[in-house]
Amino acid sequence: MTNLPEEARMETMVSAVDGEIPSSVAPEDRGGLFNKPALGWVIFEFARNPYYILVIIYLFAPYLAQSVAGDAAARGEFADLPPEAVPSAAAAYGQAFVAGVTKWAGFAAALTAPILGATLDRGGKRKPLMMVFLGLMGLMSFSLWWTIPGGEGLPYWMIGGALVIASVCYTYSEVTHNAMLKDVARPQLLPQVSGMGLALGNLAATIIMVMIVLLIALPGQFGWPISGPIFGFSLAEHHQNRIAGPIAAIWLAVFMAPFFLWTPDAGKKGANWLKAMKEGLLGLLNTIKQASTYKEPMKYLVARMIYADGMSAMLALGAVYVAGQLHWSFEELVGYAIWLSIFATLGGYLGGVFDRLLGVRNALLFELVMLTLILFALISITEDSIFFGLIESRQVLDWPVYSHLHDWAYLGVAMFLAIFATANISSSRSMLVTMAPKHMVGEFFGLYAIAGTVTVWLGPMLIEIFTRTFNSQRAGMAVISVLFFIGFVILLFVRHKKGEMAD
Repeated sequence: MTNLPEEARMETMVSAVDGEIPSSVAPEDRGGLFNKPALGWVIFEFARNPYYILVIIYLFAPYLAQSVAGDAAARGEFADLPPEAVPSAAAAYGQAFVAGVTKWAGFAAALTAPILGATLDRGGKRKPLMMVFLGLMGLMSFSLWWTIPGGEGLPYWMIGGALVIASVCYTYSEVTHNAMLKDVARPQLLPQVSGMGLALGNLAATIIMVMIVLLIALPGQFGWPISGPIFGFSLAEHHQNRIAGPIAAIWLAVFMAPFFLWTPDAGKKGANWLKAMKEGLLGLLNTIKQASTYKEPMKYLVARMIYADGMSAMLALGAVYVAGQLHWSFEELVGYAIWLSIFATLGGYLGGVFDRLLGVRNALLFELVMLTLILFALISITEDSIFFGLIESRQVLDWPVYSHLHDWAYLGVAMFLAIFATANISSSRSMLVTMAPKHMVGEFFGLYAIAGTVTVWLGPMLIEIFTRTFNSQRAGMAVISVLFFIGFVILLFVRHKKGEMAD
């Protein structure tokens, strides 16, 4: 699924402090959905979001896990294993490596992003900060081109460091970007602006992936639709994967100008950032203190913090897992990304349907049960069999992609993953709206976003530990069910009646 973890989408991150977000434009004077300020804000996501989708999820991370880290382990510490045991051990090593990098990026963001969000409310101009964040992110992203198998190119520590720095800068840019949403359009239009930004970000990533397939991958493998890859790229040298970082950086540089030219910056010129940080932290602590008196909404936030972290890890490492388990080709991974995006759209609609039919808390419980069943259905599929050996896999089509029964089984189950993950995001937001006190909705949505940020390392850490301990990708992914279960149990004890907490 090409949407980001939902905590990265919460434009109210910086509302988790007392007071209003600074505004340079009166609400009645702000423009419409297609005015320059809104378009600048939206195009920013078109420029930046491909980094997360191409590098972190679908193209670069599976390559790093299997062809770089896994390959090195196969030729090194696993060289003495029986030949038939090496591929699965190497795949597990690669998954654990990528999960570890994700974990450290999560730690860094957890310790600093909430402070940044609180500081932005009272600090100076945001655009200079954004230039720094995006510049570092682009530089780190471009450097990933030199991630080469066989010990050539960048050493492991530099690859991991580049990914951590880029991921933290991505989070910082998200917080800063969200802090500027309030000024770009009339208040009633902000949800549409936010949604349009997400949609354009997904569209940009899809365009890039299709371009790489048509101009590099398919020409290099089949000589179609052109006789060979453009610019002399080579599949043997993994250029179709390595290009993800540089092209995300170039795309960012090309399309970020409208944001800097058109989007209002409500920060105070010449403001003291140290003073702003101190005041922001005090405001953040005051909001947490006030919110803690509302026990039921806070219990819900704890439950959501745990299960959402499991879901984010499941989505972020899903392509790494399937690349190692089913050995899908580059083209198959791109098709997988587009396939999930289609059904994620349906999930957003069904989330509202579930809320109306079941009640929002019961909808969340139902979605968590389904996500757990889907998780186990996915890890039950291997190249040899489906549903833990109950059905033997076989070739069903004479195609170069998705030719076996297990391929179609995985796509079929993953369809429901996209649906129920997106429905869960929708229901989670609806749940908070119905529970938060009317006079503290902004504060609770700020805590909602921050709670997702401060535990974003938990899922990847558990996946890393279990993958290394059992030397198994399946064991690593299975541990996510523990996070779903804990969130489910806490939700059972959340006393919820629609409208009860809204006084």
